[in-house]
Formats: sequence, structure tokens, C-alpha cells
Amino acid sequence: MAVCSFLGLGVMGFPMAGHLRSKGHTVRVWNRTKARAEAWKAQHGEGAFVSAADAVEGADFVMICVGADKDVFDVIDQIEPSLKAGMTVIDHTTASPACARTVADRLAAKGVGFLDAPISGGQSGAENGTLSVMCGGAVETYDAALPVMESYGKTITHLGPAGSGQTAKCVNQICIAGTLQGLSEGVRFAQASGLDPKALLSAIGGGAAQSWQMDNRLLTMAADKFDFGFAIDWMRKDLAIALEEAGRMGVELPVTAQVDQAYGEVQAQGGSRLDTSALIKSLPPAKS
Repeated sequence: MAVCSFLGLGVMGFPMAGHLRSKGHTVRVWNRTKARAEAWKAQHGEGAFVSAADAVEGADFVMICVGADKDVFDVIDQIEPSLKAGMTVIDHTTASPACARTVADRLAAKGVGFLDAPISGGQSGAENGTLSVMCGGAVETYDAALPVMESYGKTITHLGPAGSGQTAKCVNQICIAGTLQGLSEGVRFAQASGLDPKALLSAIGGGAAQSWQMDNRLLTMAADKFDFGFAIDWMRKDLAIALEEAGRMGVELPVTAQVDQAYGEVQAQGGSRLDTSALIKSLPPAKS
């Protein structure tokens, strides 16, 4: 079993760290908001630290799960003096490929391994230990970290050198954006037509239109329910990374850009903290 430090106990990190502990690993946690670390200690009885630097002392693996590039760099600044050669840092944040490459180079100079390993599967995936993990970094670093990541990941894939995991996460978010746009339009069309949502899902959910979003969000979208964990604020952050990368590579993403603008409209309506399926709110309600 390994000694694992988990830095960032949000809706994803808290249950991920819990899975590590349930698999028998020693877990040392830290969170910027003290209340989350205290909640961990109340639930698990031990392992919460006041500083990130203290939390990584003696660790084999250091997992980071925070908000964005600037947060990753801030955590790295705090823990770098405590990192020792032979340790591995696994960043589960959705950040930019450039951030991943910068951190990888910085840690390599200390003999510390690094994986950029963004995750997909939402809050339910984190709680159930069934996340998809997209990894970039050296093959040997991935091979050593794989048994530990299997504590909370169901599908874990190595995609190439540092930055590759974040690039794959861009693709993931691009695909989700397009799927949710189509599903939003389909639900509005069905509502205007008077179709029963449950009967509709039964009719088309097993065919070519099927998707995770349809299976899990068609009925809740039709019921105007949007409280499922991954907020529009975070999706727009992710889409901004994808659009910036696309601009750098000269790739056009017209649907992604359209969806990003539509999310901006939902934010303007006060929906910043609604989950991503609230994209449907950018469309006018169906006329009764």
C-alpha cells in the first residue's frame, strides 16, 4: 500500500480520497477551505493537515484536484520544497496542456514524476469510484501510478507525454458540449410536440441517439431540474481552454463556440451554479 497525499477536497476530491483510504492506502489530505479538511477528519478520524507542505511529507503519490491553472501553480509553489526525488505528483485538475507541460518540466528537475490526469464522470463517478482518467506523462510514471488510481478510476488511459491528458479532456468537453446542445434542442422539440419524456427515452434511448447525457439528463432537463454537481462556471472554464488550444492549432470549433456563448446566456440569467444540462435554458420554453 502507498502513502498518498490528496490536495483539494471538493465534490470530486473528497470521495476520491475516501476511495484511496478504503483501499488500504495511507491518506494525508489538505484543502484550502479549512471546513472541508475538518469534515474529512470528522468522517475519517485522522489524516487532515493545515498546510499542503505538511500533507505531502513522506508521500509516495501526491494527488491534486483544484480549480484551474492558477490554483495548480499555487499548490505546486506550496509543496515543491517538500517534494523529494522518487515521488509522483498526479494532477486531476482540468487545466491547460501548457500548465501540465510547465509543471512536468519543473518537477522533473527535482526527480519528481508527474502525470496530468484530468477526470470525467461527474460527482456520481467520483462517489462510486468509476471515473474515467486521461493521463499524460512518462509511461513508467503511469505504470507505477496505475494501481493507485484504480482506487477511484474505472477507465484509466495513457495518451502520451505531459499535456496529453489535458488535451484529451478538451476533446471530452467539446463532445459533451455538442451532445448537450443536440439534447437540449431535442427536449424542447419533444415538449412542443407534447411527447411524454419517459416514453420518448424508452423509444430512442437504445438507438443511435443514445448517450450518457440522454440516459442521465433527458428526464431531469424535461423536469427543469439542474442540481447535479458540475456547474456551468466550471464548464465555461474548460471550454475556454479548449477554444484557446483550438485557436493555437488553427482548428475551428463552431459548435463549441456556440455552446460557450449559450452558457454565457444562462449565466446572465443567474444560472452560473446550475449543472451543464441547464444549457437547455438558453432556448425559449416550448409553447403549450
